Amino acid sequence: MNEILDAILASTQSDHGSPALGPADFAALPVPESYRAVTVHKDEAEMFAGQTTKEKDPRKSLHVDEVPVPELGPGEALVAVMASSVNYNSVWTSIFEPLPTFGFLERYGKLSPLAKRHDLPYHIIGSDLAGVVLRTGPGVNLWKPGDEVVAHCLSVELESADGHSDTMLDPEQRIWGFETNFGGLAELALVKSNQLMPKPRHLSWEEAAAPGLVNSTAYRQLVSSNGAQMKQGDNVLIWGASGGLGSYATQFALAGGATPICVVSSPRKAEICRAMGAEAIIDRSAEDYRFWKDEHTQDPREWKRFGKRIRELTGGEDVDIVFEHPGRETFGASVYVTRKGGTIVTCASTSGYTHEYDNRYLWMSLKRIVGTHFANYREAWEANRLIAKGRIHPTLSKVYPLEETGQATHDVHRNLHQGKVGVLCLAPQEGLGVRDPELRAKHLDAINLFRDAA
Repeated sequence: MNEILDAILASTQSDHGSPALGPADFAALPVPESYRAVTVHKDEAEMFAGQTTKEKDPRKSLHVDEVPVPELGPGEALVAVMASSVNYNSVWTSIFEPLPTFGFLERYGKLSPLAKRHDLPYHIIGSDLAGVVLRTGPGVNLWKPGDEVVAHCLSVELESADGHSDTMLDPEQRIWGFETNFGGLAELALVKSNQLMPKPRHLSWEEAAAPGLVNSTAYRQLVSSNGAQMKQGDNVLIWGASGGLGSYATQFALAGGATPICVVSSPRKAEICRAMGAEAIIDRSAEDYRFWKDEHTQDPREWKRFGKRIRELTGGEDVDIVFEHPGRETFGASVYVTRKGGTIVTCASTSGYTHEYDNRYLWMSLKRIVGTHFANYREAWEANRLIAKGRIHPTLSKVYPLEETGQATHDVHRNLHQGKVGVLCLAPQEGLGVRDPELRAKHLDAINLFRDAA
């Protein structure tokens, strides 16, 4: 592994901005028999039995183990992972909610002899990476050893016709590192070659690893024809607007000529939204919105108060789009405040999966609820292209070493973070991997915005 890292670090820029080492050099590097990876263990899936979600501690369930390198199959690539990041699916995996991920791996393992590799008594997690291609399997032509890449987390088989207009509809669609094994929180990762995208050249390894999952998810949810189809002039209500998902939605709204109405939970998070360029901000804690009277009863008067506050910020207009992901806690309010003919687009339910809303405000006002989930390859590529052009920026706030991934995941679980939390895998320190310092210099304040806020 040290030889691989040395080669990557030695691959400094030439006068033309290209890596000094070529594909043959990287292809000649020996691949070790094992590598370090962050795992959960199948025999510990019941370790938190009887505890509430908040009581469950990822630091107890996440391990850094030495694991064997998996067999490389057709259409796949083995990547040396310089950096990764923590997503909410890392939290779910670590606390075995809503169910242990080993059921996903078992079902995947029944698909084919090649898929059987994923059904193991340990699960290597992580759905983001930035790194360097080491090996490619048969049938891979676009990517070569030595290519600097990021990976999106859509894993598909595409043997069914259902997925060929939108790969997210493939019956065998899975999220890599969550519903498959060999994820990105590791020194090496196994991906399908159609997960790979060019690493943005002006970003460090840890910065490039941060956007993947959340940036692509926000792009499909808000911009794509498969989501809300945001247009110039739209008012967009964004829950958790300084968080992992919401921070990208806020940037897409601003870049696309829409007006984000940013909902946050503290003055500190409100300041982050202002620094991104947003002006309409609601601190729901300061204004003490309580959408539920008790565990079973919502309070429509709070919906109305919330809607009134939105109109104060928009000059009397209701929102065209609600960017939903909290779920149960906010969904009733989201349906209520959307304008007639507007869209509530949802990609998650971090506060609970059972949503309740008054259907009169949906059907009689011709509103739409749209469900979206991650992104197809084209959407992920477009979202990454905007990062590479410096139009959208990573929201990385803090970086941990691989050994402290449990603490990083704990921070996300307890909402102690801003934006995204990164993890150094093979990279020995932060700040490495920048290939275009001129573009970086133009956007340095935006790149460091969430770090400065932290």
